[in-house]
Amino acid sequence: MAHKISDACVICGSCVGDCPVEAILEKDGQYVIDAAKCTDCGACVGTCPTEAIAAE
Repeated sequence: MAHKISDACVICGSCVGDCPVEAILEKDGQYVIDAAKCTDCGACVGTCPTEAIAAE
């Protein structure tokens, strides 16, 4: 099950560099997680300052 970024995201980009499979990308002014690439490792969750990332 992939993680998802909620509307609480402030587009700071702190999660992007911590994703080991490069599943986080910017789309239409918002960061999103590509469910096909996400390995559900949770590395991005701990780096999000607004707690906008959670498991679906």
